[in-house]
Formats: sequence, C-alpha cells, structure tokens
Amino acid sequence: MKCPYCNKENTRVIDSRPSEENNSIRRRRQCDVCGKRFTTYEKIETLPLIVIKKDNSREAYEREKIESAIVRACHKRSISYEQIQKMVDEIENVIFNVEVNREVSSREIGEIVMNKLKDYDSVAYVRFASVYREFKDVNTFMDELKKLLE
Repeated sequence: MKCPYCNKENTRVIDSRPSEENNSIRRRRQCDVCGKRFTTYEKIETLPLIVIKKDNSREAYEREKIESAIVRACHKRSISYEQIQKMVDEIENVIFNVEVNREVSSREIGEIVMNKLKDYDSVAYVRFASVYREFKDVNTFMDELKKLLE
C-alpha cells in the first residue's frame, strides 16, 4: 500500500478491526519512511452492477453519485459524514440484494434513497425529492410535504 503523503510503498498495518456493520475491515497503517498514519478500508468486491437510466441508456453503478446526492440533500443539516456513509452502505445493501440480473433502474435507486433519507431527516428528504421528482411548481412541492406529514 502506497503512503498517501510520501508515495513510498513501505507501509505496515498497526491496527485492524471490523467496521460497525461488519461489512468492511478498517486498517490503520503507518508509513515506515515518513512515519505518518492513515486509514484504509477493505470491502468485498462485488460483481459490476448496471444502472438503467431514464432514457434507457446503461452505465456502471457508481457509489459516489449516491453519496454526493445525499451530501447535497443534507447540506447544513445535523447529519454527520459517518451517518451519510452508513446511509449509503445501507442503500447499497438494498440495491445489491434487490437486483435480479445485475441491472437496476435509476428510478428504483432514487426511491430507495428517498425512503432512507425520510428515516434520517425530513428536510433532506424533501430536498432530494424536489430534484429527483423534478418538482415543477409550488403545488407539487406542497403535495410532497402533505404526504410527509401524514
């Protein structure tokens, strides 16, 4: 493993433990050259998943897209980065367990994300829903708020 600070390959593991959800291993490493420490995570490699977009085009699944959408929805909310990571892990678990033939629609992913956001923060949920469902006017926005309040 290369050191992210000095790019030397002389690093060693000084601590290793499972993550809270037991779906990855957290390794604390130290560079033998510069002495700096950094953390790596080891996860099971999954088979590639294909996302079917609204226009029926297909592209490889990217965790970063879900993560960045959730970060935007949670902007200035009291949700930590660790909670966001946990949320994305939970969403991925659902996505990888729902799909049948290694393909999933972006619509399904959006619904899963919205359901998860609803559990964490209603404002973040409405922010995400307003972009995902492409609210056209205030009435559409109000309809979604009414659903949330029921």
